[in-house]
Amino acid sequence: MTTSSQRSDLGSSVPDTGPRLRAALDGLPAYVPGRARAATGRTFKLSSNENPYPPLPGVLETAVAAAGRFNRYPDMFSGELLAELAERLRVPVSHLAVGTGSVGVAQQLVQATAGPGDEILYPWRSFEAYPIIVQISGARSVQVPLTAGEGHDLDAMADAITDRTRLIFLCNPNNPTGTPIHRAELLRFLDRVPSDVLVVLDEAYREFIRDPDVPDGVEIYRDRPQVCVLRTFSKAYGLAGLRVGFAIAHEPVAAALRKTAVPFGVSQIAQDAAVASLRAEEALLERVASLVDERSRVTEALRAQGWTVPDSQANFVWLRLGTATTDFATACEANGVTVRPFPGEGVRISIGEPEANDTLLHTAGTLATGTLTAEAKPN
Repeated sequence: MTTSSQRSDLGSSVPDTGPRLRAALDGLPAYVPGRARAATGRTFKLSSNENPYPPLPGVLETAVAAAGRFNRYPDMFSGELLAELAERLRVPVSHLAVGTGSVGVAQQLVQATAGPGDEILYPWRSFEAYPIIVQISGARSVQVPLTAGEGHDLDAMADAITDRTRLIFLCNPNNPTGTPIHRAELLRFLDRVPSDVLVVLDEAYREFIRDPDVPDGVEIYRDRPQVCVLRTFSKAYGLAGLRVGFAIAHEPVAAALRKTAVPFGVSQIAQDAAVASLRAEEALLERVASLVDERSRVTEALRAQGWTVPDSQANFVWLRLGTATTDFATACEANGVTVRPFPGEGVRISIGEPEANDTLLHTAGTLATGTLTAEAKPN
């Protein structure tokens, strides 16, 4: 063993390469958060799919009370939260697991199912964390392009399954396009998936769905042990800053999630705020209904301006703009609205309060008069 003094004596004969890190991190794509504000003036943030409204009634008071005890570790088993969820969802507590947002639980699922040489399948474009958490695991991403209508190509996804496939992510509705998977096509797809492949229904935007043909993943999971459902408190419930999400899955998968969880990862503030949010259901439904109404208004107005907007079942809408994506996002920012650009592809626009949406529509209307490239101009 070489001591520190011996290394000093060796001098330059010992290469100073630093710690040896995993090759899987080479070229790891960075998660890009939505830009928070424009350079000057008041800015409306429509870039992160956040709920624009403050915490639900009683939630802030509950969180403040919990904050007075943060010198103590939280309940590692999230007992009260799991009991509340189990009662509401009509599932056994043993079928539930919590984590640091649904993306944290998704990473635990990857850790539990896949490693070097394995494959994880998902549509693309979809949630941008998927390729990151897959690459970290050492597994290989298999990305299946969306259809021309911006939805999941489930037939192509089924055809892409191999004996190395370990997990499949289905984002329903899809982020960033907002397009849903309908019940009949989902069931046909699941019938084609081998029983030893885990299918994850990522339902971060479940509360905003109004299409009756979009299934509730919890009902699908009940009779299919290979299905796991992800939910979050970050979107409809407005707890994005507290990082709490959960999974519903049959016992073997739920147990694996508990094994891969970071001990004490979900703070007591987050747990208590989540419970209080679940108990403020009437106010939640009112706020979600307001955002859904605004989604319809924004969609109709953009279409009236000539933009092509897919039907969204989430709290955002999607514009495919190609090479004009960055120009559109820059123009929005200059007018006091930040949107989420995916360079070369399109922009995702979160639904905010009416004033924010009005500002976005005014900007989009100005751009529709001809300031963008021909590729992105409205029809």
